Order: sequence, then C-alpha cells, then structure tokens
Amino acid sequence: MIGSADIREWRGHAVVDEKDRRIGTLESVYVETASDQPFFATVTVGLPSRHRLVFVPLDGAVLGPGYVRVAFPKSLVKEAPSIGTDDVLPAENEPEVFAHYKLDYAPGAGGERRLARR
Repeated sequence: MIGSADIREWRGHAVVDEKDRRIGTLESVYVETASDQPFFATVTVGLPSRHRLVFVPLDGAVLGPGYVRVAFPKSLVKEAPSIGTDDVLPAENEPEVFAHYKLDYAPGAGGERRLARR
C-alpha cells in the first residue's frame, strides 16, 4: 500500500500502465475519507490545449524511479470519468468513477462522501 505522504511526493511524475505505457502525469490524490488512505489518483491526459484529469485507482500501484505504475491498462484509464484541470470531483459523480473500474461504491454511514482530494 502506498502511503498518503509518499504518493504526494510523486505529483508531476509519469503514470504508466501495467505494460509501462505512459498514460499521463500524476496531478493529485483522492483519499478514502474513512481511512485517509490514497484510493484514486487523477492523471493529466490530452492535448495541451485540452487537458483533463482522469481517475485511476491506486490499488496495486507501484512507485518506481520517476513513475507510478498503476494496475490498469492505458485504454481503460483514458476512458475513465474525468474533470477539468481546475475542478474537483462532485459528490454525485463518485459512483460513476467506482463503476468504471467495477469497484463497489457505498457512501459513508451518514451519507458523507467517500473520497476527498488531498
């Protein structure tokens, strides 16, 4: 498991898929609110004039020299739900991000958000 302090140090580094194909650049980390552990990363993709941030789970991610390798193929990540480079994931869009990767989603016991940007 990658700790929150560790992953923040990798902001701006390359994100690659399980076959070392470059996906984009690590922009930010979303933690699970119940545990404050890294759960998703946002990755900058697209042309410079049309950058967007896509979400990728950090489960199974590995840190290497100058990169973060995620456990998902580039094609799946590139099609993931996205937000603008200056945006934050709206609460109502959280289930869509989980569903894209076939991950179970349930809000907190009191209906609170599951993810928070760090």
